[in-house]
Amino acid sequence: MSEADNDAILNTLAAAVMTGLAVATLAKLRCLGGGPEFIKAGRKVLYRRGDLAAWLDARRVSNTTEAALTVPKRLTDPIAPSPK
Repeated sequence: MSEADNDAILNTLAAAVMTGLAVATLAKLRCLGGGPEFIKAGRKVLYRRGDLAAWLDARRVSNTTEAALTVPKRLTDPIAPSPK
């Protein structure tokens, strides 16, 4: 992704499509924490594409054992440091 792509601003629906999460799940993550960083512009909630990509990359694993050790079972739990 280019720098311009990372800075692209997405609304909640586009962010949900990019992450594969429901709009309601993103709303829950905003309230409870643990989700991608977001921008609050008045009543609007916006996401930078780069922030969403970084949040997804932090959850990337190469096998189920690594996933069990690093990725939380619930989205709102913090991520453990990677054993890599």
